[in-house]
Amino acid sequence: MFTVDIIVKYTPIPLSIQKKSAEDAEAIYNHVLEVLRGGTTQVLELTCDKMTEKKLAILSSEISAVQISDKMGGNAAGKTPGFAV
Repeated sequence: MFTVDIIVKYTPIPLSIQKKSAEDAEAIYNHVLEVLRGGTTQVLELTCDKMTEKKLAILSSEISAVQISDKMGGNAAGKTPGFAV
């Protein structure tokens, strides 16, 4: 399972959705990047593969970052993947 985290301005906790395949997660990641690069404010609507009833709608102007992480991957240090080292 792959998680796409969207970091929202002034919000300490990321908004997350999960996708079953790396390709689906990469497609969501690229879509968010395209919207951010476009410069116009849009509403992004995303769905989660793990919890099918989970839906996320976010105003693109409020997004400050996006990341993909593999939640099944080994993580020896016990730290959640993220932006800070």
